[in-house]
Amino acid sequence: MRSSPSKLTMRNVSFSYFNGFVLRDIDLTISAGEMVGLLGPNGCGKTTLLKLASGVLSPARGEVLLGEASVNRLPRKQVAQKVAVVPQYFHMPFAFTVGEVVLLGRTPFVRALSGETSKDRSVAAASMKLVGIDKLGHRHFNDLSGGEQQKVILAMAFAQEPELLLLDEPTAHLDINHQVEILELVKRLNRERAITVVAAMHDLNMASLFFDRLILMKEGAIFADGCPRDVLTEQNINEVFSASVTVSLHPVTSAPYVVVLPRGSGSN
Repeated sequence: MRSSPSKLTMRNVSFSYFNGFVLRDIDLTISAGEMVGLLGPNGCGKTTLLKLASGVLSPARGEVLLGEASVNRLPRKQVAQKVAVVPQYFHMPFAFTVGEVVLLGRTPFVRALSGETSKDRSVAAASMKLVGIDKLGHRHFNDLSGGEQQKVILAMAFAQEPELLLLDEPTAHLDINHQVEILELVKRLNRERAITVVAAMHDLNMASLFFDRLILMKEGAIFADGCPRDVLTEQNINEVFSASVTVSLHPVTSAPYVVVLPRGSGSN
C-alpha cells in the first residue's frame, strides 16, 4: 500500500459558525509521520479543527496546508486521495456487506464509468486483512458489533492509502478491549507506514498511552501542546476541564495517569 506522509500546517486559522462559535488564531504544524491526539471538553473545537484539516470547512481567515498545497484549493477528489477521515458516527442506510463498505475507500481512485479495478479490490482485501476482518467480508455491516463496525471503517480509511488519517473519537462507545485494539492498530500503521495521524480523543489516559504528542484545546484555542507529561498536568486539566484530578505515572509505561477526584474532596 502507498505511504507518502504529508505535513499538516495551519497558519493563523480562524473559523466561526452561525451560532457564534469561534476557532481562534490556530497556528499549528504537524510533521509528516507524527501521531497527535486532540484533547479538550465538548465544544472546544476538536471536530471543527479536523473538518478544517480535511477541507470540509474553509477557514474564515488563514490557511490550511497539506504539504505545500492549500487543502481548500485542491480538487476534492485529490484531497480524498491524500486524506482519510474516520468520523465519530457512521451511518450505513443500505444493506452493504463489509467488503462493499471497505471498497468504498477506493472511490477517489475509480475512474468515471470504469468501476473498480483489480488493484482496487486487492488494496481493499489487504486493508481488511490488515485490521483482521478479512473473514467478515460477506457479513452485512449493520449486523456487526460496534467494535467490528469501527474496524470496518478503519479498513475503508486504510483502503484510501492516505497520507493523513483524521479520526474523530475513534474509541467512542467501545469497551476497553476494543479501545485498546483500535488504538494499537492505528499506532502500528503510523509506525510501519509513517501515516500522519491526528485523532480527537476524550479519554485522557488512552491518549497518554498511545500518542507521543498531545494538543489540549480550550474555547477554540490551543491551550497546551507537547508530550503527554507536559500537557497532562493537574493544573492544565483543572483549568481546561474544571475538574479536580491527581496525575501520577503509569506503573508499567511511565506515561501520565489521570485520576479524577470527587467534587468537594479538598484536593486541588
